[in-house]
Amino acid sequence: MLMLSLAAKSLANRRGVALLTVFSIAVSVLLFLGVEKIRQGARDSFFNAIAGTDVMIGPRSGEVPLLLNAVFHVGGGDEIAWSSFAEIAKRTDLAWSVPLGLGDEHRGFTVLGTTPAYFERYKYRVDRQLAFAAGAAFADLFDAVLGADAAASLGLRVGDTLALQHLSADAGAPARPLSFRVSGILANTGTPVDRTIHISLAAREALRRAASAATAPSLDELRRADLTPTTISAAFAGMKSVIGVFGFQRFVNQYAGEPLMAVLPGVALAGLWSITEAVETALAAISAMVVVTALVAMTNTILSTLNARRREMAILRAVGARPSHIFALLASEAAGLAIAGTLVGVGALYLALWLLAAPIERLAGLSLPLTAPGEAELAMFAAIVIAGFLAGLIPALRAYFTSLGDGIVVRT
Repeated sequence: MLMLSLAAKSLANRRGVALLTVFSIAVSVLLFLGVEKIRQGARDSFFNAIAGTDVMIGPRSGEVPLLLNAVFHVGGGDEIAWSSFAEIAKRTDLAWSVPLGLGDEHRGFTVLGTTPAYFERYKYRVDRQLAFAAGAAFADLFDAVLGADAAASLGLRVGDTLALQHLSADAGAPARPLSFRVSGILANTGTPVDRTIHISLAAREALRRAASAATAPSLDELRRADLTPTTISAAFAGMKSVIGVFGFQRFVNQYAGEPLMAVLPGVALAGLWSITEAVETALAAISAMVVVTALVAMTNTILSTLNARRREMAILRAVGARPSHIFALLASEAAGLAIAGTLVGVGALYLALWLLAAPIERLAGLSLPLTAPGEAELAMFAAIVIAGFLAGLIPALRAYFTSLGDGIVVRT
């Protein structure tokens, strides 16, 4: 206890240098833990982009391409017949199914054809359900529901109109736009839903009819027409019992009508996320090197002050302090600086999370929950403190082997 008290008084006497050292360690700890928090938040947000869906059904294109198309609205290509989906949807082991029709966009925003059940069944962040910030789901053929980002970027509100058209495969054939009324705007989710314009499957078929007809049909003609879709891009489905998911997957993969595949979202997400492992490792390595740099700076600071403290060390030795006491003093100072820097860095991190977590989730869709440190974080804290203590052993050993006369003899 005497050494700890002496170390505290010594650091207080050199508080300027000590505060700078604590600040450098705190900044490095803040950066290190902040990168870890962001990395974990990005991972959790990615894996929770879709939840509550047991199986995704689509063309036999591969797990990752199907995931990218159905969930993240990237890519596209082959579609599946509506008749195939209708037959599969009749299976008694399915609790629900939601078809998805993709392939069109409006000013960079995905146009998704689906059913009203989509707004009830699509979940994210484990158990969050889509909520309407204004309006309601589409009830009319030419109603559209906008994601939060789409509505904000396009400057649209409930009751406004927007013109949508099918992206014809024939680039030279202009497609006739159809006017849609905004019936609802979804609350922010931080998922691809925010950048999506939702219409009914019948409306999607109407867009295609208007684009392919030699004579553009009127809106009344489209309302009277049979707009049952011929194809869809994919479908989400939920099982009555998770026990039957693998049997259902095998049935879809062996479906005789056309080449289909059923994908478990969790498995596909893990496969896609594995592509970023190298980036994760690089980020972790960079943030760890920042901590190492701060600890090296602390060691260098203590070493650089040893020469100025030669007389202090000699006086301590003269009044009876042993080399082991000097060693313990400097080691205690290093440990104290490491502990103080870590505590300040952790405090700054949680203050930043408290202030910025909600705006970051709203603007970037990144979930950074303000939770108590887990076992992994506590292990990081302990590792940083231990590393700081070990770094302080270098100047402590140097002082240990310094003779009593080194501080008394005046050098010229």
